[in-house]
Amino acid sequence: MNKKILVADDESHILSVVSLKLRNAGYDVITARDGAEGLRAAREEKPDLIITDYHMPNLSGLEMCQQLRGEGNNTPALMLSARGYDLSPDELHAGGIQQMITKPFSPRQLLSAVNEVLNAA
Repeated sequence: MNKKILVADDESHILSVVSLKLRNAGYDVITARDGAEGLRAAREEKPDLIITDYHMPNLSGLEMCQQLRGEGNNTPALMLSARGYDLSPDELHAGGIQQMITKPFSPRQLLSAVNEVLNAA
């Protein structure tokens, strides 16, 4: 059975490129266009991994991950963020965020991080 990955990003070009790359690598992909939609999808779909942008409307990627953790959902997450933006180790831990990936990133770099996190789980 394929691993299921939730991708939440409000930038449609990032959503489509990341989704395409992950599907081509054999993953099942669910997408969300903001943090609130991502939260609903994570609750309903129970993904194996969450890839989320930090800055999104309605709910940031960090807030989404922290809410899920608060509900006992321990799904690992990768956080995409603009260059120069950093989260503290406490914030990363509270959201179950395994790695920060700075935009712009290469699809190969993202796929490598995905494989690393899923193989460690």
